[in-house]
Amino acid sequence: MSFFKKLKERMFRSSDKIGEGLEALVSEGAEDVKDPGQAIPEPVLDVSQAVAPGLPEVDEPEAAASIDPAPAARRAASVAPQPESRTQPQPEPEPEAAKPGLLGRLFGRVAVEEPKRVLDDAMLESLEELLIQADMGVDTAVRVTANIAEGRFGRRISTSELRAALAAEVARIMEPVARPMPLYPQKPQVVLVVGVNGSGKTTTIGKLASQFKAAGKTVVIAAGDTFRAAAVEQLQIWGQRAGVPVLTAPEGSDPASLAFDALTKARADGADLLMIDTAGRLQNRQDLMEELAKIVRVIRKVDPTAPHNTLLVLDATTGQNAVAQVEIFRKIADVSGLVMTKLDGTAKGGVLVALADKFGLPIHAIGVGEQIDDLAPFDPEEFARALVGAEG
Repeated sequence: MSFFKKLKERMFRSSDKIGEGLEALVSEGAEDVKDPGQAIPEPVLDVSQAVAPGLPEVDEPEAAASIDPAPAARRAASVAPQPESRTQPQPEPEPEAAKPGLLGRLFGRVAVEEPKRVLDDAMLESLEELLIQADMGVDTAVRVTANIAEGRFGRRISTSELRAALAAEVARIMEPVARPMPLYPQKPQVVLVVGVNGSGKTTTIGKLASQFKAAGKTVVIAAGDTFRAAAVEQLQIWGQRAGVPVLTAPEGSDPASLAFDALTKARADGADLLMIDTAGRLQNRQDLMEELAKIVRVIRKVDPTAPHNTLLVLDATTGQNAVAQVEIFRKIADVSGLVMTKLDGTAKGGVLVALADKFGLPIHAIGVGEQIDDLAPFDPEEFARALVGAEG
């Protein structure tokens, strides 16, 4: 199964919410596609009497002269028994199916054509509300709606046309931020992974480590959230799945000290990447800020250019809270890119559009499940089509 099919199937909550909303928008104010000022003649039932429009009627005197003067006698003769014929009568060829006339073709087209609605102020306002409910945010929803209206305002538009226009606009916003995590020649490349507890940091680290190893890279993981034993255990499980070593320290140890030891070992072993997990306790931002700052300060004693990437992992189910998290972590750490998880469990997938529009940070990958291959590079066009419920 391609990742787009998986994405579309698992983003059903976002896709259904937006897709059904678009259909409702059009159907609520749909107009008849034919010109309301044009009278449509009644269809001709007797095709023998139908006259092609614009053609003169032709007199047929020979037909008139051939009328039987004795219809009763001929009818009687027609039912009289006939002598048997020595040859079996050949079946008459079936007449060719009559081609539909002008009115038939017209009515046939009307029957299958999508309902359309004039794109007016009321429809645009409803579209804005729909996008805000999908967590695109007010500013982004207004901007997207205005761009869709450009060149279309006052025209009748169908659901499929509206869906295509919305997908194109979402893809246009997302295109500049769709960039894979850069790899550098520096060994080891230090990747600091941050985010609130429960956002999916641990699973994201395991999935990325698996992908880097499959690409031929040697990876080391440091379990830097030393205050949660469950986080360390989960990371060890993912390390086993990915076939990557996980360096740990006793519960309650200094995360900066572990990061220092892990970087020293990774450098000695010639590893390509070192991925450092961190705590995500936002209830006390000052402590978290000091902890992350200390980690950066200590690892720079080994490599002054580290960390080379700081990935912020976000949970799509939090909706607009993800925007606030980006603002906080940009102050706490020098965030270089985003990973969005749990897009399969929410109707709020539009928040990723809001993040791209507001911050312009690179989106490296998105996750739609718990399996090790349920994380893929971010593709703006596939995401846009899946978000609006379009076909692949």
